[in-house]
Amino acid sequence: MSFLSAALDRVKPSATIAVTDKARQLKAAGRNVIGLGAGEPDFDTPANIKLAAIHAIEAGKTKYTAVDGIPELKEAIIAKFQRENGLTYKPNQITVGTGGKQVLYNALMATLNPGDEVIIPAPYWVSYPEMVALAGGTPVPVVCTAEFGFKLQPAALEAAITPKTKWIILCSPSNPTGSAYTRAELKVLTDVLMKHPHVWVMTDDMYEHLVYDDFEFTTPAQVEPKLFDRTLTVNGVSKAYCMTGWRIGYAGGPQQLISAMATIQSQSTSNPSSIAQWAAVEALNGPQDFIPANNAVFKERRDLVVAMLNQASGIDCPRPEGAFYVYPSCAGTMGKTAPSGKKLATDEDFVTELLETEGVAVVQGSAFGLGPAFRISYATKTSDLEEACRRIQRFCGNLR
Repeated sequence: MSFLSAALDRVKPSATIAVTDKARQLKAAGRNVIGLGAGEPDFDTPANIKLAAIHAIEAGKTKYTAVDGIPELKEAIIAKFQRENGLTYKPNQITVGTGGKQVLYNALMATLNPGDEVIIPAPYWVSYPEMVALAGGTPVPVVCTAEFGFKLQPAALEAAITPKTKWIILCSPSNPTGSAYTRAELKVLTDVLMKHPHVWVMTDDMYEHLVYDDFEFTTPAQVEPKLFDRTLTVNGVSKAYCMTGWRIGYAGGPQQLISAMATIQSQSTSNPSSIAQWAAVEALNGPQDFIPANNAVFKERRDLVVAMLNQASGIDCPRPEGAFYVYPSCAGTMGKTAPSGKKLATDEDFVTELLETEGVAVVQGSAFGLGPAFRISYATKTSDLEEACRRIQRFCGNLR
C-alpha cells in the first residue's frame, strides 16, 4: 500500500512552475536561457509599500493576527471594492489569505462535495482544475476558442450547467490569454446565471488594473447586482502592485461562505504574514499613480511581442486586452521537424524543442486546456523580449 495519499492521483504539478524551474536549472548549468514562463512583474515593489512593511517591523507588528486579516486591511479592502467596483461589503464579508491562490482554494475546500461540478472556461489558469479536483469536485472545462477571443459564450455556459454545477470560475483579464470581458459580454453570461440560482460565481480579478487601450474593467457582481449574494470576488496585490512574493490575496463574499473559509484557513496556515498585511494596507490606501505608468510599459511590450510573433512562420498571435500574457497558436508548426530531428506533434514538443534549441522557456497551451499554443509572459525587460522573439522567429524559420 502506498504511503502517499490517493488525493495526489487527482492533481498534476503546476506546468508554469515546472517550466520556470527547468529554465533555472539550465541557467545554473551555464545555458543562456530567457524565461518567459512566470507571471511576475519585473518592476520592484513601490518604495512606499516597502517602507510600510519596515515601519510595521519597527513598531513590533510581528505577532499573530486574526486568522483572515487585520481589521485595518479589511477596511482598506472594503474601501477598494466600494471605490473601484461599486461593491459594498462589511468586515465579516471580507477574507485575506496567503495569496489569491489560497483564497480560491479555501472557497473550494469549504464548499465542494464529491460529485459537485465546477465550470472552468478554457484556456484556464493551470491551478483551477487541480484545486477543484483536490477539493473533491469535478472540473468541467468549456473550450473557448480564439474565434471568440477565448471568451465563454452564453450558449456554451447554458449547455455546461447541470443540477450538479456548484460554481463557475471566471478570470478577466485572463491568465493565460490576456483576454478580458466587456460589460456587455459579462451581462449575457450573468443573464444565463440568473436562470440557475444553484450556481455560484467565483471571479478571479487579480489582473483588474492591467488593461490597455481604454478598456473598462467590470466584475460580475457589479454588472448584475442580483448575483451579489452568490458571488465570491477574488483579488489581491500581487500583480498590479508588484508584490508577488508578499503573498496577500483577498476576497469579498457572503458572510456564511467567508466564515467557512476562515475555518479552513484556521486549521491550515492561519493568518497571512502580519508584515505583508500592513504593506497591503499601504498598497490599497496609498498612491496609485505607478499603476498607469507600469501599464504603459506593459502595453509597449505587448505590442512588440504580438508584432514580432506574428512575423514568425507558423505562429498566429492575437492581441489581448489585458494582463501580461499572449497566447499564440503554433498550429502552423505541427507536423514540421525541428533542427534536432524531432517531429513536432504537440505544443509540448514545440516548447521543449524551443527551450533546447534556442534557450527560450514558454509554457505549452495544453497545460491551460487548449492547444496547440503556448503562453508567453511579457512581464520582463524589453531587451529580453526582443531577443526571445528573434529566437522564436529563428526557431520557426528553421523548421522543415
